[in-house]
Amino acid sequence: MEPGKLPAPKKTERKVKHVDYQLKYPLTPAQRTCAMQIVEYVKHHQDVLVYAACGAGKTELVMETIKQALSLGKKVGFAISRRQVVLEIKDRMQLAFPTLKVVAVCEGYTEITEGDLIICTMHQLYRYHQTFDLLIMDEVDAFPYRGNIVLKQIAEHACTGEKVYLTATPDEEMLENVRLGNLAMVELFQRPHGYPLIVPDVIAGAPFIQTLLLLRFLFVQKKEKAQTLVFVPTIQMAESLNFWLRFLFRSTSFTSKTKDKEIILKKFHEKKYECLIATTVLERGITIKGVHVVIFHADHIVFQEASLIQMIGRVGRNIEMPTGKGLFLCTKKTKDIERCVCALKKMNGDG
Repeated sequence: MEPGKLPAPKKTERKVKHVDYQLKYPLTPAQRTCAMQIVEYVKHHQDVLVYAACGAGKTELVMETIKQALSLGKKVGFAISRRQVVLEIKDRMQLAFPTLKVVAVCEGYTEITEGDLIICTMHQLYRYHQTFDLLIMDEVDAFPYRGNIVLKQIAEHACTGEKVYLTATPDEEMLENVRLGNLAMVELFQRPHGYPLIVPDVIAGAPFIQTLLLLRFLFVQKKEKAQTLVFVPTIQMAESLNFWLRFLFRSTSFTSKTKDKEIILKKFHEKKYECLIATTVLERGITIKGVHVVIFHADHIVFQEASLIQMIGRVGRNIEMPTGKGLFLCTKKTKDIERCVCALKKMNGDG
């Protein structure tokens, strides 16, 4: 597509879809309240910011809104920043709405672009000029959408109706729009299992001390047959750390350059790896039952408050294993680390 040009509007046939959704676990009273608030805001043609903690069930919160939009013959899209999360959300939506044709549109999945419910990356929204009556946008605070004027314009052109924004870490621009009345806001900080968010232990020390503490942590989890996600700030560090750790643990690295990403994640889900060394490419969307998290060199400039909250948010997400351990290893505590800890405590009602 040439810069500044958009495809002609699609003449998509609107079909009423009388469907219902199926959930593995029923919504909690707090989730049901939030879900119905979203429905009401959308019904009254208001855009909505859903500010919900990691693991609070943001995807499930919008299923009632999706159902009601489809029952009115509206076209619904669900856009996410990251390809890997597109594929995961597509699978979850297909399980929840088994009678619908749910289509994932992202790199490697562009042959089929039409369906009853479209899940796509932000970039792929260019295919859907003036298509959606309801557009749900997840990870709006993340790269590449955040601060990207072109992607925001493409999203505006893709939706002729209401937008629902989902995030655990809203930026100041979104919160300002709430204060100005341009956005309605729904908040949910409690996870479905009722356990508090994991607040990490923060240990500052020299780099070699951080390495020793990381090894000790991994050996303890190995003994307990638990899995660990180790986040590092750079691709080079991920590959280098994995090179040494693989002599002691069943480990592998996961970065933007990793090939066969789906296969690696599948193996991690199947517990074939004890630890996965990843960059921020895995900070969002992934849910691993019973996983623990270490953020290595947590004071690196790459790790801002939002990414720290997202990474530690991988712990304790599963309703069957709602607890876990989180550890930030750093040379010194940064403002972002302090703000992350304060935000988590506030969500838990301790702030």
